[in-house]
Amino acid sequence: MICIASAVAALSLAGNAFTLSWIHSVERIEWQEHWVVDVDARLTIDWARVKGSGAGMEPPPDAMLRNGWWIYRPQLPAQDSLLLAVSGATVSGWQLCVDGGACHDIEKLVAGERAIDSLRLSGHNHCKPAR
Repeated sequence: MICIASAVAALSLAGNAFTLSWIHSVERIEWQEHWVVDVDARLTIDWARVKGSGAGMEPPPDAMLRNGWWIYRPQLPAQDSLLLAVSGATVSGWQLCVDGGACHDIEKLVAGERAIDSLRLSGHNHCKPAR
């Protein structure tokens, strides 16, 4: 299960892997990360890709260019959760696509029309409100 929480609500989505995507607020370039929920309900990044480069978005030296995307494998330890800022400065909100399932604008999914400033993604065992 994937837990999505804000200060106003929390919900779970069925699945053990997801792709998180967003548009960079300055460069207006799409970025995607694929995450897997491991057996301990921790989040492990599988791969990332960025459609171009720019300020603060330089792909690492081991990135491969494929079909206009710089694809690479970030070297991060498993995470209990991911805290996502909701600034309002981006072209679109955070998008989450569950493997084998639907894609969601997760800000609207969790908060509706209520204003929020952050979201927390986690495996279901680590589900806590975002603050």
